[in-house]
Amino acid sequence: MFRFTRTAIEPEPLRGELADPACGGYASFEGWVRDSSDGERVRRLEYEAFEALAVREGERILGEAMARFGVAHAACVHRLGDLAVGELAVWVGVSSPHRAEAFEACRYIIDEVKHRLPIWKKEHYAGGDSGWVNCERCAAPAAHEAEAPAAQAHGHAHRHGR
Repeated sequence: MFRFTRTAIEPEPLRGELADPACGGYASFEGWVRDSSDGERVRRLEYEAFEALAVREGERILGEAMARFGVAHAACVHRLGDLAVGELAVWVGVSSPHRAEAFEACRYIIDEVKHRLPIWKKEHYAGGDSGWVNCERCAAPAAHEAEAPAAQAHGHAHRHGR
């Protein structure tokens, strides 16, 4: 189960959804909003996504992890919208007959989610500046937005070179 939410992620109920008497191993990952990035103080984050595509691809990633590592259950929930420092931005959970496979699958899922899904993060800094980061689709050699049509194609502007 891959899904997005615009409200706080509550790990305990999600963990309960993965409970299985055949599973002796459980692993999870929680990604929290930190207070700094590249030496700048972060006030908050803002997440956007191409939701329909991301859910489809997220489900594909979970299926790949289950097949590749032989785990019984896998889930991922990602926040959208505005998040304060300290809030949970992403949660991944895996249950498996054995712990090693649960850890490996959990790592695989978060790495693939970060790499493959159309999810964009905007950092808002203490000094008032802000910028979209880690958006490969938006990376362009152009120095100005008008020269970077890819940046316009999915609905948000960027601070290039960051």
